[in-house]
Amino acid sequence: MIQLTASLLHQLEQHSRAAYPSEGCGVLIGAAVEGGKRVHRLLPVENASPLAEQYHRYVISPPVMIAAERKARAAGLAVIGFYHSHPDGQARPSDFDREHAWPWYSYLVVGVQQGKVGETTAWLLSDNRESFDREEVIIERV
Repeated sequence: MIQLTASLLHQLEQHSRAAYPSEGCGVLIGAAVEGGKRVHRLLPVENASPLAEQYHRYVISPPVMIAAERKARAAGLAVIGFYHSHPDGQARPSDFDREHAWPWYSYLVVGVQQGKVGETTAWLLSDNRESFDREEVIIERV
């Protein structure tokens, strides 16, 4: 289970819409809580994938990842996952996503159809790295 506020979900979806027709991406900063994780902050980042591949790939560069870890740690938090969009695709991980994911981290995927935000789903990579399991998303209305 992953928890986030409606405001954070809105920010994540707006970043995904603005990135269209490329994949938008970012880092989820938060903490482990009983039964899952809670997102406290989003860190939208630049998609470092080659420009010609950004419509179906995202990459978060190592220096950006290190900076995200430091920013989280300075706030007493941790990197708990990542988000990215699927332009004109479904809100579920691709094989490429699975090949580059890590167990334990939460992966939010936003479907963006023709520039309009659709479904947002969350996923956890299995420990054997063979598949993703759907993760419950709890939106807090604050």
